[in-house]
Amino acid sequence: MSSHSHNTPCELCTSRKYSLFSDLSEAQICVISEHKNLISHRKGQILYNEGTKPLGIFCINSGVVKVYKTASNGKEQIIHLAQKGDFLGYAALLGEENYTNSSMIVEDAKICFVPKEAFMNSLLHNTPFLRRITKSLSHEIGVMEEKLTDATQKSIRERLAFVLLQLGNSYGIEGGENQKIDLILSREEIAGIVGTATESVIRLLSEFKKDNLIELEGKKIIIKDKRGLARLSDFYA
Repeated sequence: MSSHSHNTPCELCTSRKYSLFSDLSEAQICVISEHKNLISHRKGQILYNEGTKPLGIFCINSGVVKVYKTASNGKEQIIHLAQKGDFLGYAALLGEENYTNSSMIVEDAKICFVPKEAFMNSLLHNTPFLRRITKSLSHEIGVMEEKLTDATQKSIRERLAFVLLQLGNSYGIEGGENQKIDLILSREEIAGIVGTATESVIRLLSEFKKDNLIELEGKKIIIKDKRGLARLSDFYA
């Protein structure tokens, strides 16, 4: 169940500095603040479904959300994992089209929903904000193009090594030589990020473990050899 949390004013939000809202003027941030709703979501809840109409944008205050597409065979392709400060659903809103993907809570989250009118108003009255949004959209397109190239040119082994490094960078906790990925993802979800079958991920993770690149602690993964994974992922090529 979602529940309305006590609304944190945007100007006091600790995640704001990570978000595209970070350089809005005081007056504009107050307008956003007045119109938004902060809602708590539990792991496993759907935030929005592919094909539905966006009524505003989502800004993540805390937690982790997976953005994914479901193929005709029911398999999930995870496009990216979003965390604090990230905006969701703004491309569809600006393009005036239905959502082209779905999103689900991976780790309990607090998310602000900003209605379309308040968001569009801020864009129209703040050129730097509009520039940042445009830049962010261009960046997303660049990332997509890179992923497409990787999917066709890199092996599953290389892609998994790269995904583990990325997860380590975004969700890693350093402990001596090791880096624990502090996010519980099912093997299916990791396969959904890599773009392969779950069985391949299970097989490769145990190979990586045997080669001393990683350690497994229940569902959590500990990176033991960053350099080895980087070499494997062809990161420097």
